[in-house]
Amino acid sequence: MDTAWIQVFVLTMSECVAPAGKTVCQQQEYQLTFATAESCEMAREQFVTLKSQSDNIIVDRARTRCSTSTIESTVYASGDEAAAATSGPDATVAAVTAAPAPRNEDFTETAHRERLANLRTCEETSGLAPCKIGEIIIEGETVQQGEVWRRDPR
Repeated sequence: MDTAWIQVFVLTMSECVAPAGKTVCQQQEYQLTFATAESCEMAREQFVTLKSQSDNIIVDRARTRCSTSTIESTVYASGDEAAAATSGPDATVAAVTAAPAPRNEDFTETAHRERLANLRTCEETSGLAPCKIGEIIIEGETVQQGEVWRRDPR
């Protein structure tokens, strides 16, 4: 068993997610790691297509990309050595075949409501952000022209 730097491909997804029925969205970016450039590009196309079909997600295609990176990883001489290091072949199979965790379909609405519940109104804070006006969350200390996200007609 050795340690080595291994090339990986990082898919960066940039999107703006709005709770159902809202016109203001929250920008978020997350990354996934792939072993090959082909699998990264295939996942990027599938994610962009899937998320673009949603009514409450806008994908920034210019900032959604696959890029090359490296990670430090343990390298094994054989599959048997890897299996022995991970407590045998059953441990490896269990990790691959484990059922995915149940997914909350309404995660944006739930997160928005929780955030609203924990914020005071802008009147209570004398306009000091973060605060809320009705169901709109105000972030930042002053009102500035924000970035406008529009759905790509493609």
